[in-house]
Amino acid sequence: MIPLLITTISGLSTMLGIIPTFISDKYKNKIINFSLSFSAGTMITLSFFSLLIESFYSIKNILLVLIFINLGIIISIIIDKIISKKTNNTLYKVGITSLIALILHNIPEGIITFISSNNNFKLGVTLSIGIALHNIPEGISIAVPIFHATNSRKKAFLLTSISAISELFGGILSLIFFKNIIGRAHLGILYAITAGIMLQISFGELIKESLTYNNKKITLQGIIIGSIIMLLCIFYFKL
Repeated sequence: MIPLLITTISGLSTMLGIIPTFISDKYKNKIINFSLSFSAGTMITLSFFSLLIESFYSIKNILLVLIFINLGIIISIIIDKIISKKTNNTLYKVGITSLIALILHNIPEGIITFISSNNNFKLGVTLSIGIALHNIPEGISIAVPIFHATNSRKKAFLLTSISAISELFGGILSLIFFKNIIGRAHLGILYAITAGIMLQISFGELIKESLTYNNKKITLQGIIIGSIIMLLCIFYFKL
């Protein structure tokens, strides 16, 4: 049960992404601008310096990795078109698309955290701290656009919670089904697809929407700060 508890705690940190929604409306545009670009920076860095490296290492076939990356991009575009039919609110669309991408990312992350904690408690704790820290900006990418699109902190919190719970779901799947079944290649495929989704969201949604607030300086600052924080998490905690 301890590995499952560690997995749960690392996942729940995503919910801290709700914090920026409590900042005064006076800074609304700057907060949205920075949050979107900050989230893009974290997702791009996570994709290139963690997900894709792990995917290449696991699958050991560059062509297959590229195929699954493109599959992720296609999936993201399809999701975007489906959501666009239901709403014209760009911020809401960005939040929902980010939620779907992060669920796909958090499930295998939960599996890995559980297996690591089960095999090596110290390694599992270290890994979970790193995951918890990088989950916070991921939570921001859901909470901030959803809150400002709906003016409902409750809805923003609920959807961010779903992303957080998906990591626990991964741990439960590992406990019940995948503990001795799932291989690195399976996770590698999912990482490549998730990276494709995240890259498409970052360049096609988050940065694009951030630039509509007409402050390129804040957009650039958000991308740089988000990238630096994610790099520190990746290299320090070896994510």
